[in-house]
Parts: sequence; structure tokens; C-alpha cells
Amino acid sequence: MTEILTLMVEFPSNGSTTPGFLARPDGDGPFPGVIVIQEWWGLNGNIKDIASRFAREGFAAFAPDLYHGKTAPEPDAAQKLMMQLDMNRASRELVRATEYLAEQRYVKGRGIGAIGFCMGGGLALTLACDTRHVHAVAPFYGVNPQPIDKVRALQGSVFAAYAEHDTWAGPDVREALEKALTGHAKKFEIKIYPGTEHAFFNDTRPDVFTPDAAADAWSRVLALFRKSL
Repeated sequence: MTEILTLMVEFPSNGSTTPGFLARPDGDGPFPGVIVIQEWWGLNGNIKDIASRFAREGFAAFAPDLYHGKTAPEPDAAQKLMMQLDMNRASRELVRATEYLAEQRYVKGRGIGAIGFCMGGGLALTLACDTRHVHAVAPFYGVNPQPIDKVRALQGSVFAAYAEHDTWAGPDVREALEKALTGHAKKFEIKIYPGTEHAFFNDTRPDVFTPDAAADAWSRVLALFRKSL
């Protein structure tokens, strides 16, 4: 098993600094880089574990802390934190986090990948539209960038994973994204996992975690990032 390094770091953004969790293989690299974007719960153990999983697969993964130290233990608190989040500021922080990661000597220069979940899924797509550094993006059950035509700026391929039963990112969201990506001639795959619910990838939530779907989605993300980065 690949030995990895994990640590919290600070990067400059919005005239101040933003914390983030870095996980990468031990050694000089260079390694392909990935930005991992949190769900509405914040930068919790699950997101850090996903970043660490990427590191064990040979990636330098960086998860910015968009709540700046806060996490939510239950849905009402998570919704409150998400509603209080300045999405424009968060998007700027994500762009700066991507620039920070791309500047590190242990990261390859071919481009950065981005992945996000729920709230982070929408932010991952937006990030891929906002910076030319992102060459592949994997949004999981996220909403679309606003306006949707922002996707014309995408530089690389998209793998978008959705749950069949999802009131957050339902058929209207999926169909709008497919139409926009097709209209702008982007390379993409949209996969809807039968019988799943929102957050099916989150293995800390036994009420919705679906192992087979999660394993399939993970393998597709790894394949996309290895090909693109």
C-alpha cells in the first residue's frame, strides 16, 4: 500500500488565508493533483478520507475548508452553514486552492482534477468553468453552474454521477446539464445509478450508502483522472 502524507495547510485567498486538508503519496512525485470539495457537512472525516483514498491511488489531493473550521453533525446545522456560505467567495477560494495545488513542486503540470459531492458537486462544476487549470471534473449529485451556459468554458471531460431517487439533483438538473454539455460539444458521461438515493457514495451514512454504485463511480473517476491529468 502506498505510504501517504496528510496535513492541514493554509493558502492565500480573498486577501486572507483559507485552510485545507492535503493528502499525497510520500515522495517527490510529481503526482496528478485533485481538488476534493466538501458536502454541506463541511471538511469532516469523510471528505478527508476521500482525499486520503486519492493519495493512496497516487494523487495529490487537496480539500479546501470552505467553512473555515466549522462542521455540522446533523442536517439542520448543515443546512444553516450552507445557507450562510457566500458561494461567490467559496468559488474564488476554490480557484485559488486549485492555483495553489498546481504550483506545488510535487504536482504534475498536465492539469488538475476536481470532484465534489452534493453542495460540492455544483461547486466542482463551477470551478471547472472558472479556471483553465481543471482538466477533468467529477460532480456527484450536485446542482448546475449558474448560468448553465458557463459550461462552454470547460477545458476537459466530465463524469457526472447521480442517484435515481434524488430531490436535490433530480431529472431537471440532469437533463439541463446534458443539454448544455451536448450543445457546447463537451466530452462527458452522465450516469444515473438505479435504486440509489442522494449521497449514495458516503460510506459514513448507512441509510443511503450503496456499495456497488459507489465502487463503480469510484472506478470511473479514477479512470477519468488517470487519463486526463
